[in-house]
Amino acid sequence: MTGRTIDIHIPDLTGRRAVVTGASDGMGLSIAERLAAAGAEVVLPVRNPAKGARAVERIRRRVPRAEVSLRSLDLSSLASVAALGDALTAEGRPIHLLINNAGVMTPPERQLTADGFELQFGTNHLGHFALVARLLPLLRAGRARVTSQISIAARRGAIDWDDLNSERRYDAQRAYARSKIAFGLFGLELERRSRAQGWGITSTLAHPGVAPTSLLAARPELDRHEDTSAIRMIRALSARGILLGTVDSAALPALMAATDPPAEGGAMYGPRGLGHLGGAPALQRLYPPLRSADDAARVWDVSERLTQAAFVTA
Repeated sequence: MTGRTIDIHIPDLTGRRAVVTGASDGMGLSIAERLAAAGAEVVLPVRNPAKGARAVERIRRRVPRAEVSLRSLDLSSLASVAALGDALTAEGRPIHLLINNAGVMTPPERQLTADGFELQFGTNHLGHFALVARLLPLLRAGRARVTSQISIAARRGAIDWDDLNSERRYDAQRAYARSKIAFGLFGLELERRSRAQGWGITSTLAHPGVAPTSLLAARPELDRHEDTSAIRMIRALSARGILLGTVDSAALPALMAATDPPAEGGAMYGPRGLGHLGGAPALQRLYPPLRSADDAARVWDVSERLTQAAFVTA
């Protein structure tokens, strides 16, 4: 079975508001389009307004009745995260689905966010952590499902608590994996705290396997001016239906985690093919680095301190 023949049923989402980060291209755009086709009103917070406008145009072309709109968001800036939170709060509409999909991967050299954090840790994890904190009242009002997109890179490794920002040693792949481990632990702790404190939020994890997205492509803003050899190989294998998924099939685990009625909080979904690289989405066992509740609570506490983003419930 290849990515071209895989699909899932998405229930009617009419009357529901969905926010999808990183939806200006790739998996995020596929996720947003499918949600719009199911009747959801979809909000696309984007860093690049031109790319965002093209994404909206594509969704409206393919889903003529789509309710879709842009907002501004740069997850590498806590001020930008706060501004989006304030804007959506001012609109006063409950959020029913939040898919934390945006991310950056393996800048060749260590880079920093606007707030001085290592770029991958600050964008992939801390930016989303602060966003969920800012949107908590709206998520509670919508009894939302929050789905956080991690990676098979989180299968192994561990957080270096003494070097969260890779100041002592920067290894791009290791820093990426650690950012996704932290993000996954946060998603699981969000589920635990929601249950314990009655927030009414269901938090799930998803990972896309491996697919030809733009993560490893040329990204001048990351000082990567050419496509990596890895993305060239991924494109070739995906095009031939060998092991890997397509952009559209890679979007399905997050869609299942966010919309499938039986999906439970604290669960992780990903492709069920060989090595979980591609294939139909399915429930999967949590990766070993994600199984410590103590680590999850510690990630939460550290992230609150670093971002100054408190989860205020009043």
